[in-house]
Amino acid sequence: MQRSRSVPGVVFGAGAFLIWGLFPAFFGLLGFAGPAEVVAQRILWTLILVVGVLVVNGRLREMRGIDAKTWRLAAVASTALSLNWGVYVYGVTSGHVVECALGYFINPLVTVAFGVLIFRERLARAQWAALGLGALAVAVLTVDYGRPPIIALALACSFAIYGLVKKVIALDALRGIAAEGLVAAPFALAFVVVLMVSGRSEFGSGAGHTALMVSTGPITLVPLLLFAVAAQRVPLSTMGLLQYLTPALQMAWGVAVAHEPMPASRWAGFALIWAALAIFTTDALRRARNGRRNPKAGAMTPAPTHTPDA
Repeated sequence: MQRSRSVPGVVFGAGAFLIWGLFPAFFGLLGFAGPAEVVAQRILWTLILVVGVLVVNGRLREMRGIDAKTWRLAAVASTALSLNWGVYVYGVTSGHVVECALGYFINPLVTVAFGVLIFRERLARAQWAALGLGALAVAVLTVDYGRPPIIALALACSFAIYGLVKKVIALDALRGIAAEGLVAAPFALAFVVVLMVSGRSEFGSGAGHTALMVSTGPITLVPLLLFAVAAQRVPLSTMGLLQYLTPALQMAWGVAVAHEPMPASRWAGFALIWAALAIFTTDALRRARNGRRNPKAGAMTPAPTHTPDA
């Protein structure tokens, strides 16, 4: 029974991470607009779509029961996610797809580092080794780029913050997305109106541009819903492995399609990141197996599986 449930769950999970992995192909088409306008439109159209889903399912009234503390957490999550979206769109449209992929490779390590700094979590030697390799990789890439990999670090840190909030907020996937959108919508709408009034809006400037802006809603919501279904059916350790599909595909796009430069020093930095993730994931899988054999021993969670939404 458990096996039959996990098979479609893996398909849903792979579908979500595959769509996220192909985001450079979609958001690269939005280079005609500034990142801030793209994010504002994405917020509004995603909110419209998720509210529609809540209405169809007869769940819209559930939004009334959200308390003030949860709304504050939703505001923090919304801010972190909006920053993440803005940085990602800028990275893709300015020819830094590989650095964006690096951000999502680094994200699990940043999440663990936050766990140590914020929640005082204790790490095993393998996890400390993974963090050390991750820090060394950032140093190597800083030398390679001639600057810190700001785009990658901003993506990793903003999404780690988003993941931490999602871990404690008392909302399911649909209501969470709706709450985050409702918090951000007034600012997004005001920005869109200002652009339109000043004649600087790309929305409405042509059928193609308008259609692409509107499509940011479904392209955002569909993988999130696929992920939510998968998370209920697939073991956390499996989701932890699937999540690396996204940055791997994004990196492949940056190198093979966008033809971004990858000197040997950059490959060395990525190799260190991959080594860190291999150590971290292997340790997480071992702990997950031990936890199934002896529940009391499985106190530490496997690799973080926050949605690598760009």
